Amino acid sequence: RGVDTSHLRVSSRCHLIMPYHPIQDRLEESSRGANTIGTTQRGNGPCYADKAARRGIRAADILDPEYLVRRLEPVLAEKNALLGALYGHPPFDLEEMAEQFAAYGERLAPYIGDVEVEIQDAIDAGRNVMIEGAQAAMLDIDYGTYPYVTSSSPTAAGVCQGAGVAPTQIDRVIGVYKAYSTRVGAGAFPTELFDDTGDMLRSRGVEFGTTTGRPRRTGWFDAVQARYTARLNGITEIALTKLDVLDGVDAVHVCVGYELNGERHDSPPARIEDYEQVKPIYEELAGWEDGGSDTAASAGLPEAAQIYLRRIAALVGVPITFVGTGPHRDQLIHATAAD
Repeated sequence: RGVDTSHLRVSSRCHLIMPYHPIQDRLEESSRGANTIGTTQRGNGPCYADKAARRGIRAADILDPEYLVRRLEPVLAEKNALLGALYGHPPFDLEEMAEQFAAYGERLAPYIGDVEVEIQDAIDAGRNVMIEGAQAAMLDIDYGTYPYVTSSSPTAAGVCQGAGVAPTQIDRVIGVYKAYSTRVGAGAFPTELFDDTGDMLRSRGVEFGTTTGRPRRTGWFDAVQARYTARLNGITEIALTKLDVLDGVDAVHVCVGYELNGERHDSPPARIEDYEQVKPIYEELAGWEDGGSDTAASAGLPEAAQIYLRRIAALVGVPITFVGTGPHRDQLIHATAAD
């Protein structure tokens, strides 16, 4: 498509989603019946499970066809036995799969390398290195809404681990929050809206899953989750996006605490059963008509929108330095803590 890929690198230590992973993912999800997790069924969970069990296939493995066969043979024997016995799935062919991935290895060989070494070399040379995290902190395998979580650690600490960067080498941690809350799939969502406002947020915000296309669940901004994830990640500044989606809402609400069994909680409970029972404690703020999508500074936003931003920053305990007022690059306001 005319994109230069000569500088693209794939870590040699990257674990690969093999053909049996999506199949195992779908079969396991369907077997859960009414207790489905809401996985994308792309094979990520089984791939991470194999990584932890030390039977994963990595990018480096497909560069040597003979080594690939030796690595793949015992894994495939186990997968065939498992999927055949539990779900009646036909066996995978070792030779066919080995040939397929050896061909991938030949094609991808120029791009596969020791990425962590290249990143460290860049840091030593004084170059700027930006690492983008994936998904959301409340989907973290340890600190998220377990078991309705992803299989990795989409946190600043997880980014360091994944990229081969030491925590002491991080200068800034920018936390990206929407001006409201969303979630894909099952799991606790205290501020979820089931009314016209929720539908409006979904429609105006184009809230549909990137991978699956599923409609996202929508709700008011949850400052309890936001503060929890900000502290967990050591966030130094916030980029608040989609402020314009709230244009025209008469009153906006911010969740400032949870109520569970008559007691107030200021952090997410560990048990999903408890989390699904919490009631949000709301603070109401005045809405605004036009979010100022053409303004270049946060001072140009409506006063009510500025109050909303200041209140979120105070509740989360982190300054907002970027504000998104539309989908285009020139609709990103570079704010300051003083704003």
